[in-house]
Amino acid sequence: MSEASVEIKDLVKTYTDDRGRPTFTAVKGIDLDIKNGEFMVLVGPSGCGKSTTLRMIAGLERVTSGTISIGGKVVNHLEPKDRGIAMVFQSYALYPHFNLFKNMAYALEVVKKPKDAIKAVVNKTAKALQLDHMMDRKPQALSGGQRQRVALGRAIVRDPSVFLFDEPLSNLDAKMRVQMRSEITRLHGELGTTMIYVTHDQIEAMTMGDRICVMRDGIIMQVADPLTLYMKPENMFVASFIGSPPMNLLQGKVQKRTDGIYFVENGDIDTVVAPLQGKLQSLANNYVDKNIVFGIRPENISESPKAGPSIPLTSTVDVAEPMGSESIVYLKTGTGYLIARIQGEHLYQLGQKLTVHLSSDKVTLFDPETQNVIR
Repeated sequence: MSEASVEIKDLVKTYTDDRGRPTFTAVKGIDLDIKNGEFMVLVGPSGCGKSTTLRMIAGLERVTSGTISIGGKVVNHLEPKDRGIAMVFQSYALYPHFNLFKNMAYALEVVKKPKDAIKAVVNKTAKALQLDHMMDRKPQALSGGQRQRVALGRAIVRDPSVFLFDEPLSNLDAKMRVQMRSEITRLHGELGTTMIYVTHDQIEAMTMGDRICVMRDGIIMQVADPLTLYMKPENMFVASFIGSPPMNLLQGKVQKRTDGIYFVENGDIDTVVAPLQGKLQSLANNYVDKNIVFGIRPENISESPKAGPSIPLTSTVDVAEPMGSESIVYLKTGTGYLIARIQGEHLYQLGQKLTVHLSSDKVTLFDPETQNVIR
């Protein structure tokens, strides 16, 4: 199995009307380097440009400007069949009148590969995908997960340099999505081939990617490994997009009091007032009497203090979602809610007062104007 890096430089895609006048720019001058054998996930909300980027890599969309290189070779001018890629779509795109063997073998037959070689590679791939006992069946006799495995197999037998996945699990139910996530991750480990995977689901992105490229409105917001995205978001968008539930982002001001520097949330009732100590204090010194955003993840709010410095907060339970081993609790604050993921079995009553502890060493501060993290 061959490998190839993918390099994107100043890539732009602008759509035009019938007269050639620009109507919408879907991708706005992005740069992205994908390493040999890397599993890169492009993630973001609908309309962020992730699928358009993938289709330009595949050659299915014409590039307005910029370059795409695969294996060190610029491929802008090449047809999809000449780029050394294989694409797996959301819709499976199987031939309904062919059995599974024929569906997987067809692309090799078109390029006139020897029959014995085709049979060997198709059977080997079918066995790896646990399809070998059903190769005489047609697609309509299969479940959604089995059809997606056939689509995967059809891509694998082509021995591409790069696999491209465009929301391949969107049509599957929740249980099958989890199963296919692990299946694709396992295949990547076995094949070692470069994979670029598009999804709107941040859980898919976090569980599958070596690195994740978060996109919004045609630009890249951050590229990093999953843990870095979670622990060190570069901006408020990434902080709110990565994580489930997302990071709490409280609007307020920095106040200097006789006993130190404080974050004071906007609002009059149940406002969060948090002392900013150590590194947070030095970061906030330039924001005294100015607006600031206080960010903390639900996982870093607990009913009992954890090791390290913590900020106590007493508030009112507005919504409680028991999940068995944990509860998602919505606490009223000055500008809305503070969401806490509290471990253990609890039965919280709506309206009850609850004291929680915020791990202050897990707080992230953002500038509300730039929406970027404060360093």
